[in-house]
Amino acid sequence: MITRRGFLKSGAFAMFVAGLGGVPNFLAQATSSYKLSRPYKRNKILVCIFQRGAMDGLMAVTPFTDHYLQKARPSLFMTAAKSAANPLLDLDGRFGLHPAMRSFEPLFQEKRLAIVHGMGSPNPTRSHFDAQDYMEAGTPFHKGTPSGWLNRAVGLMGHEAATPFQAVSLTSSLPRSFYGDHAAVAISNLQDFGVQLRGNQKASTLASRSFEDLYDQTSSSLLSRTGKESFEAVKMLKQVDTKKYTPANNAVYPNSPLGNSLKQIAQLIKMDVGLEIAFAESNGWDTHFNQGAAQGTFARNVQDLSQSMTAFWTDVEAYQDEVDVMTMTEFGRTVHQNGSNGTDHGRGSCMFILGNDVNGGLVHGNVPVLAPENLEDGRDLPVTTDFRNIFSEVAGKHLHIKDTQVLFPDWKDAPIGVMRHS
Repeated sequence: MITRRGFLKSGAFAMFVAGLGGVPNFLAQATSSYKLSRPYKRNKILVCIFQRGAMDGLMAVTPFTDHYLQKARPSLFMTAAKSAANPLLDLDGRFGLHPAMRSFEPLFQEKRLAIVHGMGSPNPTRSHFDAQDYMEAGTPFHKGTPSGWLNRAVGLMGHEAATPFQAVSLTSSLPRSFYGDHAAVAISNLQDFGVQLRGNQKASTLASRSFEDLYDQTSSSLLSRTGKESFEAVKMLKQVDTKKYTPANNAVYPNSPLGNSLKQIAQLIKMDVGLEIAFAESNGWDTHFNQGAAQGTFARNVQDLSQSMTAFWTDVEAYQDEVDVMTMTEFGRTVHQNGSNGTDHGRGSCMFILGNDVNGGLVHGNVPVLAPENLEDGRDLPVTTDFRNIFSEVAGKHLHIKDTQVLFPDWKDAPIGVMRHS
């Protein structure tokens, strides 16, 4: 029996944008008479951003009073001293925010932004592929888990199938987090959203038949269902001119993949199409070489992350009570810099959670003094907070998911207080 995950991975069907230049003619003709239904009920929305490549949490949020870290990073360490050319932004007398993340400072002071430090996976792998797989599956010691934790969250919310836009990834293909039995779509660009069937049929054959006919006649109930979801999504988007979108409150998104993804998620939120879980990616965090300090590769990455999230938050001001944004990364970097003025694969990192129901203005978690005897394997910031503690607390408090045993199998919930008590 074919599973949804197996079907999506097989490439039998994929929703994507790859320079199609708009919805194909046969789809446009099939949707020309569609009338957009009334908006869906406004629900809570969780936006997840995966920072692929492993972010250096010790540089993003630096324990600047730690002289062991200063000694371990002679050319990468930054200070919060006001006399410095580009000082860290002092958050609490111990931790400093990277100066390129200045747009985060007011959100932290307003207690809308929380930071969790020393977070990561209990699995000590330093493989990007394995660590990302474990984190997105939500099962750090089980490689073959067929579903992703965000897909399980869709099912646990208990009101799916009302809209094809309940779970949307602004990526060219479906991320591991969304694998599973519950509906999810991947859209890399709203302006060019289209559908491609992969197989032996020629384009001329496809163009000669209506989209619905193709899926009505399939023998696979899964293919039929998936095709219908996609067709409904195309019909709904066709009613909106996404090219003329103007962000609210003069929000300015960076012209970057992440900025463009978050801008499109904001559009979907404002369209009231029933979005509840959104996913986006930020790449380029594997800083083995020439990482830079106040300037350089890392600084550009964190500036893009913070400015993209801040623009999004400004844009969705009218929806802020319903929206939370959460970052994640597969692991951190070594405490010591390497010989190439970079950092290698490590263990603990940090993450950011933005929302009105977040216990913000605090650096949560436990970061010990970075003396050699306190380091994991003698080289890394130890993982002191399991990523499942954070993910389950956010999903439980914000999305009102109560069954954390299904969300994260073989694990006992242990909230850390990153969310406010209702």
